[in-house]
Amino acid sequence: MNFQQLRIIHETVRRSFNLTEVANALFTSQSGVSKHIKDLEDELGLELFIRKGKRLLGLTEPGQELVHIVDRMLMDARNIKSIADQFSNKDHGQLTIVTTHTQARYALPRVVTQFKQAFPKVHLVLHQASPAEIVTMLQDGRAEIGIATESLAGVPDFVSFPYYGWHHSVIVPVGHPLESVEPLTLEAIAEHPLITYHEGFTGRAKIDETFARAGLAPDIVMSALDADVIKAYVELGLGIGIVASMAYDPNRDQGLKMLASSHLFEENVTRIAVRRGHFLRGFAYCFIELCSPELTEAVVRSALRPEKDLYGAEL
Repeated sequence: MNFQQLRIIHETVRRSFNLTEVANALFTSQSGVSKHIKDLEDELGLELFIRKGKRLLGLTEPGQELVHIVDRMLMDARNIKSIADQFSNKDHGQLTIVTTHTQARYALPRVVTQFKQAFPKVHLVLHQASPAEIVTMLQDGRAEIGIATESLAGVPDFVSFPYYGWHHSVIVPVGHPLESVEPLTLEAIAEHPLITYHEGFTGRAKIDETFARAGLAPDIVMSALDADVIKAYVELGLGIGIVASMAYDPNRDQGLKMLASSHLFEENVTRIAVRRGHFLRGFAYCFIELCSPELTEAVVRSALRPEKDLYGAEL
């Protein structure tokens, strides 16, 4: 058994059992990938994959058990390198944050600025992705920290912390009739075409649930992944918008008006997540603390600490 075989097992699952993609990702040949898999199966005396001819369709039961161990072994190998870097190059390295457009655009600029001032030699990668992609990148070890409103809570592999709470707000073109409706109601909003976030992004599910509970079915004429696009089309008069409150800036968005509507929508909570067992460099803890001063290194380390050691003893 060798690390190349483990990488191939990991990538085969990650690439949905497409060996051509696995070979490309690992800079080898498809025949080499197949040979490594067969050699490992022969060594273990087990079939790890369900096959149809030469195609792999999925994992066998022992394959499902093995893949979890493989993921831990590869993560531990990365951790060894990170530990070495932590002590030999304390203020050098790379930190990958995976987050949504909304967080990258509106919540993180202050944090990123402060972080780069404190750690100018750390290469900060700010990767924008969907909530589902954020989960995958954290699980694969391609990112150290994930920040999103959806998907991060309740994932067994993760420890997640509240970052900040926020509400959705209604925006309209300046002079729109809804400006005179006080207090604003869901019924009044539902009388107009709506532009808001795409399903699965920036609390869209809570928007839908709010209208459904009121027995309303608003006419959502457009959906987009980020608030900048929503605001652009609201300003063109194609509908009224529902966006995250922090996406509205009265100085920048002078053609728009944000209406008092926090009483209509439930609070959303954006969360910061890291994967259990993933070694974090010192500067990663600093980034988290810049996001939320309550999340000190001691607090995060305590939450990440396993309840038992490798031998089952209480820690």
